[in-house]
Amino acid sequence: MSTVAPAAPIDEKPLSEVERVVDTFIAPSKTFTDIRRSASWWLPWVLSALVGWGMVYVVDKKIGIEKVVENGLALSPKQAEKLEQLPPDQRATQMETAVKFNRIIAYAFPFISLIIAAIVAAVLLGTFNFGFGAELKFKHCMAVTLYSWLPGIIKALIAILAVSIGGGEGFTFQNPVASNLSGFVDPSSHFLYSIAVSLDLFTIWMLVLAGIGYSCLTKVKRGTCIGVVFGWWALVVLVGAGIGAMFA
Repeated sequence: MSTVAPAAPIDEKPLSEVERVVDTFIAPSKTFTDIRRSASWWLPWVLSALVGWGMVYVVDKKIGIEKVVENGLALSPKQAEKLEQLPPDQRATQMETAVKFNRIIAYAFPFISLIIAAIVAAVLLGTFNFGFGAELKFKHCMAVTLYSWLPGIIKALIAILAVSIGGGEGFTFQNPVASNLSGFVDPSSHFLYSIAVSLDLFTIWMLVLAGIGYSCLTKVKRGTCIGVVFGWWALVVLVGAGIGAMFA
């Protein structure tokens, strides 16, 4: 059966940047169709960065990055054991270095996310252009990626609320909200735990949005676009879980 569907028409009324953000949640097809007119992506990135910095600040003040690092070590027994075997002064130095490194990465992540978004956009650009005969441009793929990541703002806001009211003792930046299947898996089973963390409600929401975005920009059917996005995601999750299990 053909995987090609008629391209969605461009709306007569252009959307403002704010309207595109709002429509990403309530009428995503409008937002992604409007990206054909303008590939601007600065607003979703700015919003995500501000909320992300807010989450890091609250976590740093309420819990402390040192506690976050300790929570991460609890999920990596091999690394924790190596640290415990060091003399007290070396262990303290290692922890201090780890805390500084994690704090820097946490605050710099909005900029790191731009690099990740560019890689995602490039991979999907190649997939749709060479695999399905689409005529996408990189700037459009970048816009789809960053708009489809907007649900992450809600996840970060929930994390901020949870930490602010006294929760989050087991907080990690990799798993800030219990919106996935990690609660049903033993953390010591690192491969399965990593996959369970990845099976996250907000992640699935973002993947579906990306699929809708590419269906609005190409002549490829929506189901096929969503399948392509999920396929790449599944590959990355499996490879990442495997590598992580080797060093956990």
